[in-house]
Amino acid sequence: MKKSIVFSYLAVALFVLSACSGGSFKADHHYEIEPFEFTNQNNESVSLKDLQGQVWLSQFVFTKCTSACPPMMVNMAELQDKLVAEGIEDYKIVSFSIDPEIDTPEALQAYMGLYNIPDTSKWEMLTGYSQETIADIAAKSFKTMVIDDPTTDQVAHGTAFALVNQKGEVVKSYNGFKDVPYDKIAKDMKALIKEG
Repeated sequence: MKKSIVFSYLAVALFVLSACSGGSFKADHHYEIEPFEFTNQNNESVSLKDLQGQVWLSQFVFTKCTSACPPMMVNMAELQDKLVAEGIEDYKIVSFSIDPEIDTPEALQAYMGLYNIPDTSKWEMLTGYSQETIADIAAKSFKTMVIDDPTTDQVAHGTAFALVNQKGEVVKSYNGFKDVPYDKIAKDMKALIKEG
């Protein structure tokens, strides 16, 4: 009799613990990313299919940017420091160039060298498409803007870091320019990775 009571208590305790620690990730949205295949800083092909099964963070930047991009690159590198410190390994960072004519793979590789990036092997800086293509992907897949200014060498763009799940859906967005919520992003990534 006592044994069955003890087992009942244990079963209830285990249920409560699993419910509390389920790493329950809650998506803010599910924006499906349209298929792509572009070129990274190492002149290698990277497609949406290659990223499937992994959690990844994305941003839109360009090497000639004089405003938001340098802080965003610093913030993303700092975020990667946080991921390393927390032992989070199964992820990618994807930076889409919004000035693809200027941003060759070589230019992107040199640009990465300007920042203290803890692990470049997890970072894909993509190019190899037209300005129209990346503006279209930004708008349709990431619900953000990319607007070329033909009177200058600058491109207006959103400054969010987008979190993408294993299915290739944008599920959350965070400020990537100021007041970056490093702890929240790391926590969300951990929960999303745990969910598989």
